[in-house]
Amino acid sequence: MSFRIVVVVVVVVIVVVAVFVVVIAVVFVVVVIVVVEVVVEVLVVVIVLVAVVVVVIAVVFVVVVVVVVVVIVVVAVVVVV
Repeated sequence: MSFRIVVVVVVVVIVVVAVFVVVIAVVFVVVVIVVVEVVVEVLVVVIVLVAVVVVVIAVVFVVVVVVVVVVIVVVAVVVVV
């Protein structure tokens, strides 16, 4: 009789541990997937922000160059005339 109880207890413990391990594995996989998605989203946002900053810097640079060229042309015309 006691042997059956021991076998039942061992089987129950094994099943509980197996379920616990499976639950931990599933939670771990879900956490990894969520973290990867968040990291990818953050990277996409950072890349977009960097691209916007680069475009803004390029536009400012072009505007500055155009203004400088216009000023040089105006000064040259005034000096020549």
